[in-house]
Amino acid sequence: MSDKKPDLKSIQQQLGNDQVKERMIPPVHLWKPDFSGDLDIQITRDGRWIHEGGEIKRPAMVTLFSSILWREDDSYFLVTPVEKVGIQVEDVPFSFIALDVRQGNNGQELVFTSSTEDVITASAEQPLRIETDQDSGEPSPYLMVRYGMEGRLSRNVFYQLAELVEERNGEFGVESCGEWFKIG
Repeated sequence: MSDKKPDLKSIQQQLGNDQVKERMIPPVHLWKPDFSGDLDIQITRDGRWIHEGGEIKRPAMVTLFSSILWREDDSYFLVTPVEKVGIQVEDVPFSFIALDVRQGNNGQELVFTSSTEDVITASAEQPLRIETDQDSGEPSPYLMVRYGMEGRLSRNVFYQLAELVEERNGEFGVESCGEWFKIG
């Protein structure tokens, strides 16, 4: 571990400004740097990125940092080829803010867009799941994004999804890419 304290500016410099302009997901799964320490960054339950107590307001920066997120067990990191820094995540790191229903080769496709510009189609590889809070009974809808990380559907998107629910064999759910996802 280096004696230098990790910071956001060094991570941005390592990635270069080109990645801020054009959406790309770097090959984080191939990078194996040593742990460099923790950064004072938290991703809140509603998808806001907080650095040293203040919200990161530049969407391009949040999108850039979300592209280098990595999960190991229950810990989250920002990873570059030379640095791996820990961050805190309240629930899950992504927040889905839009739903588009399309027709594809396997029928209906539910296409979700996150606040960090990830576009994910619910499928066998990227399943949709609902978790119900045992105390409140409130449902929490999640969608797999990448590298074992999920995103939470915003309330508005969940309401849109609820309008698409069908009943099959006594179960309520939705279909996407030929897969059935139980909702209730």
